[in-house]
Amino acid sequence: MTLVWAMLIDALLGEPGWVWKRVPHPAVLMGRMIGWADQSFNHGEARILKGALVTIILAFGFGMIGVLVPRLPLGGLWEVLLAAILIAQKSLADHVQAVSDGLRKSLFHGRQAVSMIVGRDTSEMQPPAVARGAIESAAENFSDGVVAPIFWFVVAGLPGLLIYKLVNTADSMIGYRTDKHEEFGKFAARLDDVLNWIPARISALVFLIARRKWSAWDVIRRDAPLHRSPNAGWPEAAMAAGLDVALSGPRSYEGELREFPWVNEEGAQEIGPKEVDQAVDMLWSAWLVLFGLAVLLALV
Repeated sequence: MTLVWAMLIDALLGEPGWVWKRVPHPAVLMGRMIGWADQSFNHGEARILKGALVTIILAFGFGMIGVLVPRLPLGGLWEVLLAAILIAQKSLADHVQAVSDGLRKSLFHGRQAVSMIVGRDTSEMQPPAVARGAIESAAENFSDGVVAPIFWFVVAGLPGLLIYKLVNTADSMIGYRTDKHEEFGKFAARLDDVLNWIPARISALVFLIARRKWSAWDVIRRDAPLHRSPNAGWPEAAMAAGLDVALSGPRSYEGELREFPWVNEEGAQEIGPKEVDQAVDMLWSAWLVLFGLAVLLALV
């Protein structure tokens, strides 16, 4: 029942700001350690090996924390709370909803809200691009922030969840193909791809079930491989087909326009806050599917 309670707590409370003003979030602690390792070891020779060792050592350390927590006094309670903290359903839905609410106020507010959840340039975005950014973030982060943590908790308990979260955080910080991180973050990036391979495809199936639009499978199989990521294309294609919107396409990073292919190109391109609202509804419908599966597992 640990997972069931963790999912419920996350869905009800999300990320209470008053808590994290007083104590650091576990992901923040992970980020601080990764940042320290980046500054300390990302130089000189053998950067690939150094990055791999840092990732393995930190993952092992957090995995051991996952082993020890249930053995503490009231360990079951701490396990539930830590799992709830590391599942990000409500915070994701809230961030995506903020884009819809912002767009209804003004383009400026929409751009401001979407800049919190995407890494691309937002200053010149028009309303359809803002909406696409929010929906793409909803799909990808549902896989990374909800399905994958739940999957690895089911597979390996709290240690599996903590190891996954450490690797995913490392990928988000050092897993870039830049001069600084191409070598040092290579292992973390590849390991994150491996750990997300199954969850990304489960996410697509969960979206399919939630939307009950079975014809979308053809779009998913056709367009998921078009994505530059081996995993992100699956939930993104599933959400695009489920909502009948076109996602991805050309966008700007650091002032450079990149001609990415469209996902579900035949879908609507002139979209706005209504479609973002529908994406939030789809997130919660998919969460209900996952919650039902978690209850079944608990009963079994």
